[in-house]
Amino acid sequence: MAIREQLDADLKEAMRAKDRVRLDTIRNVRATLRQRELDEGKELDEDGVLKLMRGLVKQRDEAIAQYQEGGRDDLVEQEQAEKAVLEAYLPAAPSAADVEAAVEAVIAELGATGMKQMGQVMKAAMAKLGPAADGKQVSATVKAKLSS
Repeated sequence: MAIREQLDADLKEAMRAKDRVRLDTIRNVRATLRQRELDEGKELDEDGVLKLMRGLVKQRDEAIAQYQEGGRDDLVEQEQAEKAVLEAYLPAAPSAADVEAAVEAVIAELGATGMKQMGQVMKAAMAKLGPAADGKQVSATVKAKLSS
């Protein structure tokens, strides 16, 4: 089932169950999705929707860190609950070993020898790993491999 269809079905289910956190989170995702499509002037494909949702998860991570610094435990709990709802829609991210293997393969393919080729390696590695991969993790792995 496509993510959009899943969101629509889960929205109805959350309404029936009166699950406020899921309902608000799903509504937020759908509104953000609609806004992005209006801004770009086209409908997003599955990869675009996954990137958008990964971005929303990252926003929650940043908010959690800021609320923890500020001592706002109530808001930390709310953001963590929203993050859990969002993560349910994302495919499992590749493991560290998978990321490392993909980066090594890309470096070998491109014949990359130094940090000057990091952009090329990043682009190819992200394409190989797909939208489920965390860019920070891939970037750290690429830096470690190219600098050694």
